[in-house]
Amino acid sequence: MNSYQLRIVTPERPFFEGPCTFLIVRTEDGEIGVLHGHTPLVSPLVPTVVDLRLENDSEGRRYLAVSGGFLEVRPDKVTLLARTAEWAGEIDQERAEAARLRAEEHLLDTAADRERARFAKRRAEARLQAARAEQGPAARLAHDRSAG
Repeated sequence: MNSYQLRIVTPERPFFEGPCTFLIVRTEDGEIGVLHGHTPLVSPLVPTVVDLRLENDSEGRRYLAVSGGFLEVRPDKVTLLARTAEWAGEIDQERAEAARLRAEEHLLDTAADRERARFAKRRAEARLQAARAEQGPAARLAHDRSAG
C-alpha cells in the first residue's frame, strides 16, 4: 500500500513524523479518511480521536487525541497542526473523566463560559475515546455496559 509522510505538530513541539498509509480524523465538516494521493485540502479540526495506520507498524492501528487545530492534505504529505496531541496509551483516563465531569458541571452553571465548557467537554471525551480505542473492543464494550 502506498504511504505518505505524516507530520503532527503542536505549539510545544513536533509530536510525530513518519510514513502513514491511512488516517481518519474529524473536521468541522465531518469525518475524513486520507489515503496516499488524496485531493489537497485544508480543514479545521474539532477535538477528536485520530485513527492512524502507520507503515511498518507491528501494532496495526494507533490512536491519539487532539484538541482541535488544522489538517493540511497534499498528495504525498499530510500535516496535522494540533492545539494538543496525546497518544492514547499516555492518557490518564481517571483525569480525563474528571475533566469531562467538571466541564458538564460548568455547562449547568448559568454564569459559566459555556463555549469554553463545551470545548473542554469535547476535548475530555476525545481523550477518553482515544484511550478506550487503544484498549480494543473488549474495553469499549465493558465501558458501554457500565455507562448505560
